[in-house]
Amino acid sequence: MKRDELNDLAAFVVVADEMSFTRAAAKLGMSASALSHAMRSLEDRLGLRLLARTTRKVSTTEAGERLLRTLRPAFEDISAELTALSELRDKPGGTVRITTFKHAATSILSPMLPGFLETYPDIRVEITIDEGLTDIVSSRYDAGIRFGEKVAKDMISVRISSEVRWATVGSPVYFAHHPIPKTPQDLAEHRCINYRYTTSGGLYLWEFQQDGRSFQVRVDGSLIFNDSDLILAAALAGQGIGYLLEDQIVEFVAEGRLIQVLAEWCPTAPGYYLYHPNRRQIPPALAALIDALRIKSDDKQQLRFGN
Repeated sequence: MKRDELNDLAAFVVVADEMSFTRAAAKLGMSASALSHAMRSLEDRLGLRLLARTTRKVSTTEAGERLLRTLRPAFEDISAELTALSELRDKPGGTVRITTFKHAATSILSPMLPGFLETYPDIRVEITIDEGLTDIVSSRYDAGIRFGEKVAKDMISVRISSEVRWATVGSPVYFAHHPIPKTPQDLAEHRCINYRYTTSGGLYLWEFQQDGRSFQVRVDGSLIFNDSDLILAAALAGQGIGYLLEDQIVEFVAEGRLIQVLAEWCPTAPGYYLYHPNRRQIPPALAALIDALRIKSDDKQQLRFGN
């Protein structure tokens, strides 16, 4: 097989995965027009239509799907073997692709990355911020980071943070004109700053607990964001009450710029876990990252959810 033919087959797999010439071209580091021409050439050589093109997306034909079933495991085997060969180096290398929440990226990954990359200069870390529950297998991520209860049962997971606590806050300016809420039900009389999920489009229901019982409260207000930093900024500006993770607001409470309310009602979450598919061999670069993030204690070792 000629080198160009192998390159075209590899590019075909990327186009099929991305279902877009534009996204696939960006991933391959080439122009969309050049990629489209390469796919046309591949189809001409085979005498078969592999891709169905519309104005919105690209999908595989029956022939393309059949070819994909052969190519995907073959390229995965090649990739796995190249990864295994990297173990012969003094230090692991390669790319680790991670999908995670913005808060986990800024509070957990960002602080550890400088030291990690200095120790492992041949490792490249690619982080995608996604508030939805991304399927890391179909989206070709090496790992994801989510709260423990959000991790799929068939994934291997490693705890990388302690428990986190939620907090309800407003500024002194806001509470100068509105009474302090005594119960979550009192929030119905307040301007609350809502969070909208980008994936489902629904509004986040604020979570509370009392005597071991968890419940949710639907709140209302003039502002809706899909970013917690914007909620924090609005709360600081006196625009209403926000619902955030405690570590996001602790310094502002200490400075007197925010007032924490309903603290006895706010729940804790089990903390963040890094999770990855259950496979025979973990890529060395991912294994190094897991070791750097893992909480070091006997009762917080690697575990499998659902057992």
